Amino acid sequence: MKRALIIDDEPLARMVVREYLLDFKDIELIQECNDGFEGLKAIQQHQPDLVFLDIQMPKITGFEMLELVEQPPAVIFATAFDEYAIKAFEAHAVDYLLKPFSKERFNKAVEKFLATAAPKPAAKQTEELLETAATQSPAQHERIVVKTGTKVKIIPVADVEYLQADDDYVSVITKEGSYLKNKTMSFFEQTLDPNHFVRVHRSYMVAIPQITRIDPYEKDAHLAILKSGAKIPVSKTGYVKLKQVLGI
Repeated sequence: MKRALIIDDEPLARMVVREYLLDFKDIELIQECNDGFEGLKAIQQHQPDLVFLDIQMPKITGFEMLELVEQPPAVIFATAFDEYAIKAFEAHAVDYLLKPFSKERFNKAVEKFLATAAPKPAAKQTEELLETAATQSPAQHERIVVKTGTKVKIIPVADVEYLQADDDYVSVITKEGSYLKNKTMSFFEQTLDPNHFVRVHRSYMVAIPQITRIDPYEKDAHLAILKSGAKIPVSKTGYVKLKQVLGI
C-alpha cells in the first residue's frame, strides 16, 4: 500500500484529486493540506510515498516547501503553471497535471508513479527538479526560505548582505543573523538577480546595495567594505564582475 498526500490551497482541486484517487485501491490518502507549511509538517510526520503538489500557494511555493524536506517523496505536480515551465519540469518530476485535468490524464500520471515507484530515485528526481526549476519560479528571485530548527524562516533578498560558502551549505548573512541553506554557491549565482548580487570570490556573493567602497588589498585582490562593516574578499575575476555591474 502506497501512502499519498495532497497539498493544494484550492479546496476544489483537492476534492478532484481525492475523488480520482478512489479508483486506486493500492494508494491510501493519509492527509490533505492547504498550504506549504502544513504540507511540510505532514511530510515529516507521515513520510508519504507520493505527493500531489500545487506550485503557486500562499506563504511558500511548492518548490520552496520541497527544498526543506531532507528526503523528498515522489511528486506529481497538479498546477495551473504556464506551459513553458511545465516543459522544463517534465523530464524530472514523476509527472505533471495541468489544471483542469481529466480523469484519464490523472490515471496516466498515477500509473506512471506505480510503475516506477522507488524511494531513492524519486528523491533524486525531485532534487534535480528543484535545481532546474529554480529560475522558473518568480518567488525564488525575491526570497530565500531556510529552516532553523523546527521553524521555517522567509528571508527577503533585500535583507541579505552577502552569502558565504560553508562546506556543503551556504551561509545567508543578514542584519538579524546568519542562516544556513543546503544549496551551492552556483545555485544562488544562477537564481539571484545578477544586477543585485555578484559573486566576487569563490566563497562569497555580495549584495551590490550593501557595498560602501572597494579598497585595494594584496596584489590584484580587493576588499568590498559593506555598510555593516564586513570586509569581503574580492578576487581578480570578481573585481572585473563588480566593475561591469557598477559601470566603472
